[in-house]
Amino acid sequence: MNNSSLPATPFGFAPFEKIIVDREVHDSPLTRKILQKLPRIPVVLLDPDQTEKESAEPGNSLVIYLKHYKGRFLRPCPGTKHYRCCAYQIIHTGENCPLGCSYCILQAYFQDRVIKVWANQNDLWKELDQTFGRDRGRLFRVGTGEFNDSLALEYLTGYAADLVTFLNDHPNVCLELKSKIIDLTWMKQVKRPDRVLPAWSVNSPEIIAREEHGASCLEDRLQAARKCAQAGFRACLHFDPVIHYPGWEKGYARAVEMIFSYLNPKDIAYISMGSFRFMPALKKIIKDNHPESKYIFNEFITGLDNKSRLVLPLRLEQFRFITGLLRQGGISRQLYFCMESDMVWKQVLGYTPSDLGGLGSHLLKLGFNDLKQAI
Repeated sequence: MNNSSLPATPFGFAPFEKIIVDREVHDSPLTRKILQKLPRIPVVLLDPDQTEKESAEPGNSLVIYLKHYKGRFLRPCPGTKHYRCCAYQIIHTGENCPLGCSYCILQAYFQDRVIKVWANQNDLWKELDQTFGRDRGRLFRVGTGEFNDSLALEYLTGYAADLVTFLNDHPNVCLELKSKIIDLTWMKQVKRPDRVLPAWSVNSPEIIAREEHGASCLEDRLQAARKCAQAGFRACLHFDPVIHYPGWEKGYARAVEMIFSYLNPKDIAYISMGSFRFMPALKKIIKDNHPESKYIFNEFITGLDNKSRLVLPLRLEQFRFITGLLRQGGISRQLYFCMESDMVWKQVLGYTPSDLGGLGSHLLKLGFNDLKQAI
């Protein structure tokens, strides 16, 4: 089928060429919703003993796979004991992403163009209700967007809207929706804006334009964050990955300037920073898929987690530069590092997660807007 005959996506990525559906979820509400929105896309039904690889298109054709997922839907963030992790829990709704960010680690995990969506939502709701409803006094900070983009398929699936609708009955849960895409249709389903954190990855405008193919520009992301703030939400921003490239100072200074032109500090729940890091296999994948990307030839060392990361002096220089600008704008204890050591925390911020009562506990308080306790 020619791409020109397929319905266009609202973003910069290609339309889907095929829909694969596990037979067990063929009649699920989510499957019916997606099939109604994509009536002209060929559908292949899989029996339980078949795999999607038997039906996926070769090459770069984009395929959506509506899967009967049998694993755990709620799981801890896959951090490492060697560096400080933010300790949030992932609501697992699918795998892989239609965007084409050159640095994305998902390229190493999922070496195909099959976008998986868990279509057995009733099993998801049952697991979440058992966990969140067991002790209504226990607070949970959860998020989507670890193995996919929280909003890239929202126009098809409505998954974020379904999640916030379900969590309206669980005020002990704070949900973060992390994306590089602008889709705010889920907002009208929210009863408690203080329990939902719209979140966007941010970077220098140059990196977004050159390396985040198909994603929304920085200005659009910040305009969306401002709309959320005006509606009573607090946004989260993630400088991850911070990339070292010629002229990075000007680029990241511009990014911080744009943040404060759209948002006040009170509009921001927290801001994270993480330097570009990658497993060894990812370097070749980036070279093959994105030969124009030169940042992979920077000075890297092997970290304690066996991932390559920028040498310490350059990391510290970038972190100090960006945090200095954010602090000048009024951001203080809302800053944290993703997967860095206590030494980096101390040298850049002047304190460690232990001084905050533990990073997970600190971010839980920020997520629930308990700034007095957080500080």
